[in-house]
Amino acid sequence: MDNHTLLKTGIIGSVIAAVCCATPILVLLFGVLGLSAWVGWLDYVLIPVLVIFVGITLYALHRRRAQAACCDARMRRNEEEGG
Repeated sequence: MDNHTLLKTGIIGSVIAAVCCATPILVLLFGVLGLSAWVGWLDYVLIPVLVIFVGITLYALHRRRAQAACCDARMRRNEEEGG
């Protein structure tokens, strides 16, 4: 997976998980849908999902920074050799 896709996946997943962590919204939604029995374990699922997607985002940012540093070092080396 390239850095751009990985970063986009991490950010979108983090935003969705963060919105879903607003449990009162889900309580109302699940109550309307008749699924209020699921409300008890929402935090056990949503918090780890949020942590996973934030981790993916941080990993993608780390890869992006490392790749930029690598490319920057190559450009400097080429400039020194060429001139």
